[in-house]
Amino acid sequence: MYPDDGFRELDRQECLRLLGQAPIGRIVHTRHALPAVLPVNFCLDRDGAVLLRTCAASELARAVDATVVAFEVDAIDPDLHSGWSVVVTGHADVVRDPAERQRLSRDGPRSWVPSPEEVFVRIRPELVTGRELVGGRTRYGVDLGR
Repeated sequence: MYPDDGFRELDRQECLRLLGQAPIGRIVHTRHALPAVLPVNFCLDRDGAVLLRTCAASELARAVDATVVAFEVDAIDPDLHSGWSVVVTGHADVVRDPAERQRLSRDGPRSWVPSPEEVFVRIRPELVTGRELVGGRTRYGVDLGR
């Protein structure tokens, strides 16, 4: 990446701060040997892990348990040609510990589509990257608003 390309790299702390402000993200996983992307609501746990709540019988819960996934959030302002994007890559696991499930039932994310039996999925943030589009310009000085 060139220093004048219109993007600014975000450090891990700034990425986690932005993650904490976003209500919706996208989980990227493998489905039938192909990439799949699903929008989900989430929250951050006290250790910075991404937490999802989903139906225990869902294909998502089965597909991501004990796998490496990516999780992406962003905020874009098309009028100002600016925004940011954060990607967390890490191992995802269905939370099985009863005490931890009880704590997350109180403090974890609320499901937008409740089901009778729900599980929590924890994504440990092993790689956290982000970038911000600054000034709405490319490295060639072309205004993106044209």
